[in-house]
Amino acid sequence: MSPAVASFLDVLLRGIALCAQATAVGGVVFALWVLGDDEGLGFSRRRRALVLVAAGAGVLAAIQALLLALQLHTLAEGGPWPAAQAFATPYFRAGAIRCVAASALALVATAGRRGPRTAGRVALLGLCLALAVSSAAISHAAGRLEHRGLLLLLDAIHQAAGAVWLGGLVHLIGAAFRRGACPWPASAIRRFSAVATVAVVVLVGAGAGLSAFYVGSVGGLIGTSYGAMVLTKVVLLGGLLALGSVNFLAVRRLDATGLVSLARVRWFIEVEMGLGLTVLFASASLTSLPPAIDIVADRATAAEVTTRFTPRWPTFTSPALADMPIDDREAPRTAADRAWSEYNHHMAGLIVLVMGLLATANALAGAEWARHWPLVFLALAAFIVVRADPGAWPLAGVGFWESMRFPEVLQHRIFALLVILFGVFEWLVRTGRLRRPVYPFVFPLLCSVGGALLLTHSHALLDLKSEFLTEITHIPLGLLGLLVGWARWLELRLPAREARVPRRIWAAGITLAGLLLLIYRES
Repeated sequence: MSPAVASFLDVLLRGIALCAQATAVGGVVFALWVLGDDEGLGFSRRRRALVLVAAGAGVLAAIQALLLALQLHTLAEGGPWPAAQAFATPYFRAGAIRCVAASALALVATAGRRGPRTAGRVALLGLCLALAVSSAAISHAAGRLEHRGLLLLLDAIHQAAGAVWLGGLVHLIGAAFRRGACPWPASAIRRFSAVATVAVVVLVGAGAGLSAFYVGSVGGLIGTSYGAMVLTKVVLLGGLLALGSVNFLAVRRLDATGLVSLARVRWFIEVEMGLGLTVLFASASLTSLPPAIDIVADRATAAEVTTRFTPRWPTFTSPALADMPIDDREAPRTAADRAWSEYNHHMAGLIVLVMGLLATANALAGAEWARHWPLVFLALAAFIVVRADPGAWPLAGVGFWESMRFPEVLQHRIFALLVILFGVFEWLVRTGRLRRPVYPFVFPLLCSVGGALLLTHSHALLDLKSEFLTEITHIPLGLLGLLVGWARWLELRLPAREARVPRRIWAAGITLAGLLLLIYRES
């Protein structure tokens, strides 16, 4: 396994681990403070919450073990695993503690399904604290020479607050709601709203403190991959806070004297939860990047970043394959290499723009003939498979399966598969060939997954500045993927009259993605 593939898997596994940790830690707070001993909520809800806590903790233990194995495999470099030496380091000891704490949390939550007693509650909270502390011990904070104690504290608080908020949303959907209208005591919903509000305030405060130490300056914020990912998290957090404020106002209008239906609130909570889980994957991506404050010589300037987003007439002339450095993947990028990439993005942008205009015609003007716009996805997928990687099948001698060992090729093939699924499912849905209620939700889910993958998309280049200037152009596309996916989700959830706004948003989002691809540049 190449280091680049190991790095990609590390980010993916860390993202899953953070989601599992949020489900476990946030679920404990949800069960103890939101559900508590309120008889109006019923025994089944408390039991479901603790079952979900146990599931999240079990997944966390398994993923953390895989992360340790992945690190051992990387350190071995093809030889025997240096287990003894590795477990003598603080990183591996902290990882082992996380495995043990997560496994213990799963056991305690399972044993307390019938209602945890005082000792059980103390054990649940203690294990959650152990997870937060051990998580900070494998973060950037553990490797700092200055202010290590403060950074470890801020990191643990930041992760715990995020888990309480985002994990609580998972439980509000998965462990609290039932199908259809769900009557709830308004007091319980207000308790969750209060807990979430405090968690958000703590999360933002701790995150601002960490950013001050890790980013250091405006130059680090706009000129490094770490800073760009911090800005991405800020944008996602802004969307989360906007959705949270809508739910906060809705909760304040609930009737405190009786049971209320939370169907409308649930629709927005689903989107809030989805964006929250994406934030966790963005956080996992940060762990694979060096802090911006440590990057000085390889920073991009504001002018270089601005140039990448300055519109320029697209190029529709491709360099010859013979001019491409396909025999040496570690070779410095050439002018032909950059021209090849720009041509690919511009042609893809043209395809996406056509698709967006057709979707807009169907969504806004009601043009029935334009409902077949998802079929354009198939042309995009074919183009990605053929042109994305000049050193791989079908353009070069490297076979289809052999080329999958390269991380860039693997990611592009995954994107192509997602694009095919986009087109096929949405076309079948829009033409009435798939009528089950769940099928229309495939498209927005895949859009959201694709957007999240773009946010963690990496390029194996030789220097950090080139890597950053390439990746910075993919971040807006990833955010647009999330916008399109969750706007379409809301369109499916909301009544017809209220669905018009999200329908316009996602159609415009596809068109804007095409325009962004048309102005893509690497020079």
